[in-house]
Amino acid sequence: MAKTVAVVGGGYGGITAAKALDGVADVVLIEPRDAFVHNVAALRGLVEPGWLDQLFFPYDRLLTHGRVVRDHAARVDTAGVTLGSGRRIEADFLVLATGSAYPFPAKIDTTDSTQAREKILATHEALAAANNVLLLGAGPAGLELAGEITSAWPDKSVTIVDPAADIVAGNGLPDEFRAELRDQLDALGVTLLLGSTLNEEPPVEPGTAKTFTVSTDAGTSITADIWFRCYGVVPATDYLAEELASSRLPNGHLGVTAGLNLPGHPHVFAIGDITAIPEPKMARAAEKHAEVAAANIRTLIEGGGELVGYEPGPPGISLPLGPRGGASYAPSVGVLGAEQTSRLKGTTMRVESYLELFNLT
Repeated sequence: MAKTVAVVGGGYGGITAAKALDGVADVVLIEPRDAFVHNVAALRGLVEPGWLDQLFFPYDRLLTHGRVVRDHAARVDTAGVTLGSGRRIEADFLVLATGSAYPFPAKIDTTDSTQAREKILATHEALAAANNVLLLGAGPAGLELAGEITSAWPDKSVTIVDPAADIVAGNGLPDEFRAELRDQLDALGVTLLLGSTLNEEPPVEPGTAKTFTVSTDAGTSITADIWFRCYGVVPATDYLAEELASSRLPNGHLGVTAGLNLPGHPHVFAIGDITAIPEPKMARAAEKHAEVAAANIRTLIEGGGELVGYEPGPPGISLPLGPRGGASYAPSVGVLGAEQTSRLKGTTMRVESYLELFNLT
């Protein structure tokens, strides 16, 4: 009888693991959303509503043999998943791929794609009417949003505030990469206020069109018509039963072994943003985790061979600033500029890869 693998979460890691195991196990993919959200292109969809049809992919063609259950995991224990509906799914193997929350619009914060589209369109209209935009956070999301806004509306003023001393801080990336981005941001007219914090948060909700004035700890006054929060990853791991919760660290991330299973639970794997692996939380990392976890589950099902260990790759990133700008870095090629980044990611936002994965080509 085929073993059952419950994959909890249908994001980048979850869909990759489910697809990889579809032919060797009875795969049940548990996901509360009615469609996969291609968050990599979410900021493009905000400034160009024509992209909305390329943000949401139905799950119904993803698996050939397995099935997708639209529900959320209320509780996961060593033997299976109790759903929010009360339904129980027993499983021989578990893959925890519930990802993380992150402020809208970099991540969509509703499980209904129709409501998500409506929220994106409403925010697009608010942003289109704004002359001055404030972004809090000079990490990849903040810089990418600044690039999208200034590419779509060159006349808008964009200011980024971050307490860090430099952009994209703490990711092990070379100074040449940051210098390339800073040069392009300067050419786009983006103002960087680094090493600064606001004295108080803006008096309106993020993404709301309303003019306000705030000041930084250095005394700089900023007047803006709309603002967005571009920081704050929160891992989704609060559904774990007591016997699994011992792997949860104070920050909510899960400690895993080299083989990506929870310590002491060789049949329970964790992948993607929820892991405590010291590397940037990106879609590509989640997909690589999924490949390792799926390979190890396949080995355990077949009953032979050694398990594969996951090793984080060297620092690397492709960070578009709109469809024609941005910078990329990999140790094998060094720093790449706007033209190469546009070809690698900025033009298509890698939509074609996911159309193929979901059998939508």
